Parts: sequence; C-alpha cells; structure tokens
Amino acid sequence: MQLDALGIFVKVAELASFTRAAQNLGVSKARASVRVREIEAELGTQLLQRSTRAVRLTPDGEQFLVRARRLVLDAEELGTMFQVPSNLRGRVRLDLPVNFARTLLIPRLPELFAAHPLLELEVSATDRRVDLVREGFDCVLRIGALPDSRLVSRRLGALRMVNCASPGYLLKYGTPRLLADLEQHLLVHYSLAFGSDAPRFEHPEGNGFGELPMRSIITVNSADSYLAACLAGLGIIQAPRSGLASSLASGALVEILPEYPCSPMPVSIVHGHARNVPKRVRAVMTWLAQILEPHLA
Repeated sequence: MQLDALGIFVKVAELASFTRAAQNLGVSKARASVRVREIEAELGTQLLQRSTRAVRLTPDGEQFLVRARRLVLDAEELGTMFQVPSNLRGRVRLDLPVNFARTLLIPRLPELFAAHPLLELEVSATDRRVDLVREGFDCVLRIGALPDSRLVSRRLGALRMVNCASPGYLLKYGTPRLLADLEQHLLVHYSLAFGSDAPRFEHPEGNGFGELPMRSIITVNSADSYLAACLAGLGIIQAPRSGLASSLASGALVEILPEYPCSPMPVSIVHGHARNVPKRVRAVMTWLAQILEPHLA
C-alpha cells in the first residue's frame, strides 16, 4: 500500500471532498479518486460513501482512518526529524474558542509565522466541542473540565473570572452589592444545548462554589452572543477577564460583586498524537501556551 495513496485518503476523509483534497494536495481529482479506489480494492472493502453532494466515511473507513492518519503523520515526522525548528514545514489544523481566536491568538500569529515561515495553519473558531479525531484536528484548545478521553491533554492553567454588567443595565436595575440583591436581577444564560440547564450565578461557598438560581430573558450559545447580550443591557455575565479587558477598560462594561467570582475555568491543549507529536504540531502547541500564560492563574 503506497504512502502517497494513504495521504490522499486521509485528506479526502478530513475534507469530505475529493475536489478540495485534490486542490489541497496539488493533484488532479481523477488521480485522487483512483488512488483511494486502489486502497479499497487492496483492502477488499469500501472506505468512502460517494455522492454528488458529499463524501462520507463508512464504518470501515472510520476505523481505517485512525491508523492511516497515524502512519501519514509518522512519515511526515521522519521527513522532518533532522530539520532545525526554523525549517519546520507543513499544515497544522487547530480549533480555538471564538473569543480566544479573535482577541488573543490570531492577532499574534505573525510572530509564529516569523519564527516558522514554512508552516501553514487551518484555524477553526467555534464554541462547540469538535470531534478532534473524526474531524482531523491536530490539536484543540479546550476551556472547562475535560471529559474522560483517550486523547492526550496538557493543562495550561485556569482563566481568572469576572462578573460584569453594562452601565445601562446597572442604571435600570441598580448595582448589586450582596448575593441577596441578585434576586432582583437578570442573568444572561450561556448554554451550548438549549433547555439542558437553568441559569445560575456561581459564587464562592465554603471551600468550594455554590450556585444561585436566577431569572434570565435570553439564552445564547456562543461567546460573541454572550458578550453582545451583556453590552445590550440584557443581564449580568460571568466570563474570563482576559476576554473582557477592552470592554472593562473603555467603560462599556462594569465589574460587579468582585468578592464573588465564579470558579476559574481550566484551559487545556488536547491532541490525538499520543507520544508521536509531529514537530510542527509541537511548535504550535508551545506557541499557544506561551501566548496564553500571562492570562492564566
């Protein structure tokens, strides 16, 4: 089984398209299709379901992709094992939370490319939890507790949190001084799955944290909408201080109840390369950690 054919299969599976994979690899669509069919013939099974609209992995294809991706990555690592860091080349796919991508990381990318000019990045910015392996990401930045997983994670620290409201909201509802005052206030409710939880204000309690039920008139499922709702005066939010720095400095938001911050949010880098992390991926993860370090407790 030819390594270049495996590379084509992996790229088709990741992009769910023969056309995009061929363009990405600089080969013809016909060649990409032939090479994948050769693998299927050799294995005696169908790896991809093809239609005019999409390409999807079969159950056999999903199993094969895990091993094929590992082989392709190992081969790339062999090809760069004697390169000095400044000569690292290749593409790295990473997923970042929207607010982190916009405010902290993308503005600093010129520094990464200056150090590694031959690197290429594919950056996904979303607040949903992507499937790292199935969607073909090299690494993802995760905020919050991590579920049990076979993936490898590296804890970077935790985000300092802050309670905020807009000046217009405080003018209308007053500024809360005590937890008891929140009975007369609104909370912007953040929920990735609508209807799965209720709005609650988290606060220090004893040796841990407690939750105070609150009323909410709006529920959102993205960090941008969460901030926008607060700026519009629709309620109080509890969010990482790093993402609100400019709004706090300009007066667009006001910190409230500073003695009642919610629990710091863990920040981790997660990858699926086990021990064989390609040098280019390792370089990107190191850069992420360095950029985030000043913002973490």
